[in-house]
Amino acid sequence: MRDLLDPAALVAPFLATLALVLVPGPAVLYIITRSVNQGRRAGLTSAAGIATGGLVHVAGATLGLSALLASSAVAFSLVKYLGAAYLIYLGLRTLLTAPALLQPATIERQRMRRLYTQGIVVQAFNPKVALFFLAFLPQFIDPHRGSAVVQSLILGTMFILVGLCTDSTYALVAGAFGAWLRQQRAFAAVQQYVAGSVFVGLGLTTAFTGHPSK
Repeated sequence: MRDLLDPAALVAPFLATLALVLVPGPAVLYIITRSVNQGRRAGLTSAAGIATGGLVHVAGATLGLSALLASSAVAFSLVKYLGAAYLIYLGLRTLLTAPALLQPATIERQRMRRLYTQGIVVQAFNPKVALFFLAFLPQFIDPHRGSAVVQSLILGTMFILVGLCTDSTYALVAGAFGAWLRQQRAFAAVQQYVAGSVFVGLGLTTAFTGHPSK
């Protein structure tokens, strides 16, 4: 176990992880949209949900489930379209929600569990994330250091924790910027349409993502 947790062995995957998570992707855009539109608490809760969804993929890559998505176009498409449909659903619901229901004061009174669960679903049903971990984790697994399963879980968890830190930073910055934006009358009139359009756009992007074998 000591070899598995050797700091020297974690330097390379940590630096690779940091370089990757600093580049904003769809999950970051989702978190920023939540923060700008609904406040930093909503963004932080969404970031926690995204991280939990990421752990699902880490477990899937470790157990070999992600390999099924890589080898089966049907399985890949099923997960992809479920994720896309959910994002589009969130976008349409945001577009059709009364503006008053989107104010931070209301969000503070609502259960954060819903936003947390939505973050999990959004990330868990993104097959590209599954394939990423399937390709990324094995690069840093050394069979001479012990169990490949344990190494995969350690490396994957490290990736998720680093990602959670950067995602939370995005959420805090976007939340502060969003607080200023919401004081602007012009933005207040269109904020739900901007957020809804972003979610729908993310859903459509996911839907048109092709299987890597094609």
